[in-house]
Amino acid sequence: MVDNQHAATLTDTPPSPGTASAASGTGSATHRQALDVLRELVGHPGADFHEGQFEAIEALVDGGRRALVVQRTGWGKSAVYFVASLLLRRRGAGPTLIVSPLLALMRDQVAAAARAGVRAVAINSANQLEWDTVREQLAADEVDVLLVSPERLTNPSFRENQLPELIRRTGLLVIDEAHCISDWGHDFRPDYRRIADLITRLPEAVPVLATTATANSRVVHDIEEQLGAGVLTIRGALGRDSLRLGVLSLPDSRQRLGWLLTHLADLPGSGIIYTLTVSAAEDTARLLSEAGHQVLSYTGRTDPADRERAEQLLKDNQVKALVATSALGMGFDKPDLGFVVHLGAPSSPVAYYQQVGRAGRGAANADVLLLPGSEDREIWQYFATASMPSEDKAAAVLTALAEAGTALSTVALEACVDLRRTPLELLLKVLSVDGAVERVGGGWRSTGQPWIYDAERYQRIAQARVDEQDSMVIYQDTAGCRMEYITSVLDDETAHACGRCDNCAGRWFPVDVAEDATTAAGQTLSRAGGILEPRLQWPSGMDRLGVPVKGKLKPGEGLTEGRILARLTDLGWGSALRELFAAGAGDRPVDPGMLQACVQVLREWGAGDSRTPGWSGAGRPAAIVSVPSRSKPQLVGSLARGISEIGRIPYLGELQLAHGGPTGSRGGNSAYRLAGVWDRIVASPELEAALASAQGQSVLLIDDLADSRWTLTVAGRALRQAGAGAVLPLVLAQAG
Repeated sequence: MVDNQHAATLTDTPPSPGTASAASGTGSATHRQALDVLRELVGHPGADFHEGQFEAIEALVDGGRRALVVQRTGWGKSAVYFVASLLLRRRGAGPTLIVSPLLALMRDQVAAAARAGVRAVAINSANQLEWDTVREQLAADEVDVLLVSPERLTNPSFRENQLPELIRRTGLLVIDEAHCISDWGHDFRPDYRRIADLITRLPEAVPVLATTATANSRVVHDIEEQLGAGVLTIRGALGRDSLRLGVLSLPDSRQRLGWLLTHLADLPGSGIIYTLTVSAAEDTARLLSEAGHQVLSYTGRTDPADRERAEQLLKDNQVKALVATSALGMGFDKPDLGFVVHLGAPSSPVAYYQQVGRAGRGAANADVLLLPGSEDREIWQYFATASMPSEDKAAAVLTALAEAGTALSTVALEACVDLRRTPLELLLKVLSVDGAVERVGGGWRSTGQPWIYDAERYQRIAQARVDEQDSMVIYQDTAGCRMEYITSVLDDETAHACGRCDNCAGRWFPVDVAEDATTAAGQTLSRAGGILEPRLQWPSGMDRLGVPVKGKLKPGEGLTEGRILARLTDLGWGSALRELFAAGAGDRPVDPGMLQACVQVLREWGAGDSRTPGWSGAGRPAAIVSVPSRSKPQLVGSLARGISEIGRIPYLGELQLAHGGPTGSRGGNSAYRLAGVWDRIVASPELEAALASAQGQSVLLIDDLADSRWTLTVAGRALRQAGAGAVLPLVLAQAG
């Protein structure tokens, strides 16, 4: 965003290594022109450049160079490319092409450009109805800045029809949030690797600017290599004088939420409460809302229109806070954001710096508090491993595409490779960037180019992730300055003690938690029950795996809507369930408190609500059957028998395993998970006889953990075929 805050008088910060002197171009014609443009943009006759801003502009405009700007959030990186764009346009250059990673970031950049008199438009997945108008504006030379997402660069139609002309006419290429280019960056995105290819296709005279606020030396060097020879790197001091950092370690989620209930109203202005998972964001937002706080949740599951509305409400100070995952990050610009609180720590100081950088951009003071959780490492590990390509999965994808001899859609590939949709799409992007596959109109096809799994590279990246996690723990435990530690991790040679954080100046935040707040938090966390949606459609391509099904499940095959005690990612019962299903936890009978919570879920299910009649309209179950478990038979059996005794519903025993039982493991895609359980869970003759005597009444089906839900679906189908009426699943935990 260009404003007087971001482009004010020169700072007193000394030039950082590799930065040209601030006076190098002062007095030149370009400097006078750039200063005039800057003052026009910000509407302030006394505006001047921050140290390094004009040096970058001069390198781009006069030198046609490639430049990397690594500066703290709020320094004014957008001022560099807006001023450079207008100067180049006045010299006859074509429009600037900005590759920007997020829709929210694009919206802010387009709005900021419009306020500054820069004609900016965007092409992304959210404005397809405007694409024809944008193309007409480009053809008429009525656009100064065009923003595109990195995903556009991989779209076959865009790459073939629009990109060649854009490359021919581009006057300046800008790569915003350039740390996304790097494998080593905390937010690496394979689509960004396409930009290196784009750079090689640009005419040599076209300048290139890469910008980021979150890059250590390793990431900087990686970006420099991709930009090409002769890169001018301008790195500034990353310390944020406006931020007051602190860490408060509390024993559990109940205390952390209780602290928020007690002190949220006292935090300055409006802000962001970050959580590590979607369910934590939703649970926290619900708790705070019920206590009368004006908050909204903001996650990857939030509808795009609702996201935009939530962002605007926060900018207008109409809500106290957004309770958000990392979906609210890069690009969100509210200069007067008063605080950032983290419920759970991000996996690296770099990611933490990026998120807390939302606060205090245009204000003298902002509060930043971390409330770490005992479950943080487990969540970090999940996300770290989910993003790494697997050699055997990559080989399977390449083999499937080679054998097909034609393009395959992602859905078709799922029937060939045991990999879920999101990691499969990520792997395809990695293979595409490496030249082994390409995206075409019909999906993906092999290029025939050899591909070698770089095991050493991925091992180094995995180790770097572990090191980052360890650094985040050190940040929490350090007795030194917190800002100095974070900026040191980002290899800022000017890192110094801030004099403001809790370690430098003493604890600035209260630590008390009101008893009624703790009670309220405990009540929220103890709430049990969630909807378990039934499978309605068989996966595509099951014939490839020898399973004779397709399309929708037939009447009489599927389950009713079911219930879960909690999701593994929930703050309340999720914590106890994570311990129960942790590696090496073993098997034991169900805890009495957990049993009583399940009984309460059943009572509420039976009572129904305004949306769904009791027992999902199927009627009270006449019998209980359990899914056979090889890992936790005591847990499942004791849960089923306990419910039977309390509810006085006959327990008919468990289904049987056939053909050696289910194959495969958690984490595979839908098609393979179904194939692994198909015809491997059946009703015994004794169970069939007992079900026949129930005369088609509904049956409660008990299991411990639902992931893909195909085990439950196949078990329910077996019960229906054996004569059961509706099958109502009750599961302790749902993954994801």
